[in-house]
Amino acid sequence: MADWVFSIVDRLGAAGVGFLIFLENVVPPIPSELILPLAGFRARTGAVDALWVWPAATAGSVLGALVLYGLGAWLGYERLHELAGRKWFVLSSQKDLERGYRLFEKRGSAIVLLARCVPLIRSVVSIPAGLARMPLWRFTLLTAIGSGVWNAVFIGLGWLLGENWDRVEGYLAPVSTGMLVVGVLCVLWLVVRRVRSKRGYQGTHRAE
Repeated sequence: MADWVFSIVDRLGAAGVGFLIFLENVVPPIPSELILPLAGFRARTGAVDALWVWPAATAGSVLGALVLYGLGAWLGYERLHELAGRKWFVLSSQKDLERGYRLFEKRGSAIVLLARCVPLIRSVVSIPAGLARMPLWRFTLLTAIGSGVWNAVFIGLGWLLGENWDRVEGYLAPVSTGMLVVGVLCVLWLVVRRVRSKRGYQGTHRAE
């Protein structure tokens, strides 16, 4: 992964950084904790234009987030709510979806802003924003602010650490892995609870 990131950044410069961060937002397993410190290091050595690294990374973040926002908006709350009511849909119940929707209506701006600084969550939060049809201008602004802070911190760390830039990814790798494990466990819990509730309902229905 590091060699591939190196080759893209050295070949395309700041545009390569923006491209990689765009991919990182659409495909979360690509870690920005690797890309951004490397970009900071390469900017320090002069291999990448230091003035354009941060704007390119932030533009990539926003564009990637807009792709997932569009996916959520295309799916739509009403369509997902209808799917959640079907027997084969095991990821969420309609009640869970309604609770999540109400929470996003009340705290959506804070969720989007803060989630941009949390590994893994920073990418997938764009989908519920699209589902809730958060105003596009607000979503774009909050994403740009949150991503801009995240990008600036990690580019700056890469600049300061120089040849030791890879320590950043090493420190945060356990956090990213932990978030992934928690996410998988949450999905499994939702599926198990949904299946059990359906079985309980069917058993009660038959008894009657």
